[in-house]
Amino acid sequence: MLLIEYPKCSTCQKAKKWLDARGAVYEDRHIVEQSPTAEELARWSKEGGLPLKKFFNTSGLKYKSLGLKDKLADMSEEEQLKLLASDGMLVKRPILVDGTRVITGFKPEAWEEFLG
Repeated sequence: MLLIEYPKCSTCQKAKKWLDARGAVYEDRHIVEQSPTAEELARWSKEGGLPLKKFFNTSGLKYKSLGLKDKLADMSEEEQLKLLASDGMLVKRPILVDGTRVITGFKPEAWEEFLG
């Protein structure tokens, strides 16, 4: 399993504690130091059955400063992927990837169901 997170993010910290408490084995990846590539994001979106908009950190300062709320609808998938891959802070976190399954954000109930 791969956990993509930002260490200073309190939600990411909660997700890691939650995984650790369950004895989950995962690889930890810093979302800024190793931002997801456009190829990874495209694959996760397709394999996970998640629309690209689910990968945007809509509460982030960068998202707001770029006015993406009003721009995303007019952007192609390729443009969105390129933008997401350009800055890890634009990507919603944490992301948990387990094989071909993907979940974004952290809600304990959803992660419990995801991990079965």
